[in-house]
Amino acid sequence: MKIAKRVAVLLFLAGFSAAAQIKGTVKDSLSGKPIPYVNIWVANENIGTTSEENGEFTITPTDKNKNLIFSVLGFEKKTVRALENMKVNLKPVAYQLDEVFVAPQRHETREIEIGQTENKIYQAFDNGPRIDTKFFPYSAAYKKTKFIKQVSIQTDSKIADALIKIHFYSVDSNGFPGEELIDKDYVVSVKKGVRKSFFNVTELNLIMPKKGLFVGFEKLIIERNKLEKTTTNLNTNKTEIQKTYFPFVLYNNVEREFLFTFSGGKWNKKTKKNSGAPLEKITISEPAINLILTN
Repeated sequence: MKIAKRVAVLLFLAGFSAAAQIKGTVKDSLSGKPIPYVNIWVANENIGTTSEENGEFTITPTDKNKNLIFSVLGFEKKTVRALENMKVNLKPVAYQLDEVFVAPQRHETREIEIGQTENKIYQAFDNGPRIDTKFFPYSAAYKKTKFIKQVSIQTDSKIADALIKIHFYSVDSNGFPGEELIDKDYVVSVKKGVRKSFFNVTELNLIMPKKGLFVGFEKLIIERNKLEKTTTNLNTNKTEIQKTYFPFVLYNNVEREFLFTFSGGKWNKKTKKNSGAPLEKITISEPAINLILTN
């Protein structure tokens, strides 16, 4: 596997002002327990973070009059005005998971891997707290291997056991990522180095939906995933601390009709601009995620 240079895209750290730093805690409104790994965004901006295991978070919007959007699986999404020492309570919700069921006994006598691409040159991007997805269309060939057994993801990490969150989405009526196909967060750890990791998702009882599905990953901006490096600014000769959050997920350039990312608290669709042909393909950077199906 050929690996291109790591590309650090740290846009979400640019232009921060210490005066606008917001700190707070996210808790379950019923139990009062802290909620870990909550996705927190400045509304309509590319600035986001993640709550720690104890529910605490720090975020730096461009100004304190911004709204913050809190979202995590199993709780209602909430938008509130940014305040100092915030205490945010999220209400638990129950999900109706139409695509998930108690699976019958599996034979697992055959397996196929889907999602492979011809392009084997990968790049590692620091995508910040954004959720990037890969679309897996349905094929009649999957009828005899309809169970999703494993998900694989290729990563590059400089720290051991970095955590990452994986999402599974249905396809809504507009072709966007829809409801989550599981009812609780799926958080996994990846080893240090450049590697392809496989995660067994048999217990999630997922089948391949006939509309296809989106699989996405969410970087967790937490202390456990942070690596700090002291550098000197050549222009000012001042010492600075550069913060990088791992793991980096590998991407490759492919031709697709669209790309969906979640940032600023909403889904964003990238397509060919100013084109009368909605199915015209564009070159995108797609996360290196594959699925293993079985019978």
